[in-house]
Amino acid sequence: MSYISLSDKDKKEMLDRAGAASMEALFDSLPEEIRLKRRLDVPDGLTEPELLARLEEIAGRSAYGRCLSFLGAGAYRHLIPTVVDALSSRGEFLSPYTPYQPEVSQGTLQVIFEYQTLICQLTGMDIANASLYDGASAAAEAALMANRLNGRPRVLLPRSLHPQYRRTIETYTRNTDLELVPVGYGGDGRLDLGELESKLDDRTAAVLCQSPNYFGVIEDIKAVSDLAHRRGALAAAVVAEALSLGILEAPGRMGADIVAGEGQSFGLPLGFGGPTLGFMSCARDFLRQLPGRLSGLTVDAEGRRGFVLTLSTREQHIRREKATSNICTNQAWCALRATIFLETMGHDGLRELACQNIHKTRYALEKLSGIPGVAPRFSGPVFNEFVLRLPGKWAVLDARLREKDILAGVGLEGDFPDLKDCVLVNVTETHSREDIDRLADSLREALR
Repeated sequence: MSYISLSDKDKKEMLDRAGAASMEALFDSLPEEIRLKRRLDVPDGLTEPELLARLEEIAGRSAYGRCLSFLGAGAYRHLIPTVVDALSSRGEFLSPYTPYQPEVSQGTLQVIFEYQTLICQLTGMDIANASLYDGASAAAEAALMANRLNGRPRVLLPRSLHPQYRRTIETYTRNTDLELVPVGYGGDGRLDLGELESKLDDRTAAVLCQSPNYFGVIEDIKAVSDLAHRRGALAAAVVAEALSLGILEAPGRMGADIVAGEGQSFGLPLGFGGPTLGFMSCARDFLRQLPGRLSGLTVDAEGRRGFVLTLSTREQHIRREKATSNICTNQAWCALRATIFLETMGHDGLRELACQNIHKTRYALEKLSGIPGVAPRFSGPVFNEFVLRLPGKWAVLDARLREKDILAGVGLEGDFPDLKDCVLVNVTETHSREDIDRLADSLREALR
């Protein structure tokens, strides 16, 4: 329902019902010394046309509002069907906070249940929780969960894991006895299986493996899982680009015991860093160590279908020091958008979207690699991101491309000193052939 402000008549009726002669009389109980005696220091309000004109003026001054962007690195621009905005904006979804009372929260609980079901289908796992904060915290929760399950003190982290995920895991485990052991990558950009095997031992709780990894390269989850299981360790797959699940084999069907990741690509726009959506799923045997909470399906005394909070392992629900995690909420509205997105796209639509990402990325990789001096840094298969080695300094080239209103990618030297003058480029279904050609032409000119 549209917002309509109160008329003077409405205000008078409300004051009469409250037994007050005026608005000021409502606040007679407040001491004079704490009352503000001046107007708030905020600009006067604008009419809707004035506000829209003002926002357009601001957007016109923003360089990034006009830029052609090929940034990715864990935050991706994808198609969002209009129905996602339309349905998720309804008051029934925006106003509920949390489903403490199942008898009045059936709609919210059903959405969460459907979200969990969809995540299980995509990841190939038995159970999924009702979402987490973001992909980085989900990866950290996976490391802690593995340690709780087998009590082992070491977790192996690939250097190809998203740097922000890695730093979040370090923060989560800083005051624990958990040891984080890095594992390098080979010339194909994949996890070095030889190094992984040499570092796996009887003290290893889990191997975390991101696929597609930070370089956009698709990992061999089956091989990583097999090596981990041979030493009694768990395999935890991390997915930073959720759309890849629309075409790649589900990690659970390749041996992963835990799958954690970021669901921003499922109907969530880029919003200056958030909000985003962490997801997590695992094998049924690990149910009691899964952080967060689960919505379940049951029947009432009369045999009617109903939804309830089946499990809440957080500290607020009596668990206290026995809680599996300090996760004390879930991104329910973000999970709702993801649910609407996935159910709108369906199996075929999600696969088509993923295929477009692969085809357009292949075209961009071939087009850019045809520029003299530019070459792919890694030889492994990629999804919608790839790393290029450039003949010039990336900082200089980046500045030249920004002058042309192009954000060509993310420089890697800061997080990976061995990848000096390399750039991570992202291409999705939102990029046209003309966009990619413009990037190639501009990069060729910038290199002259």
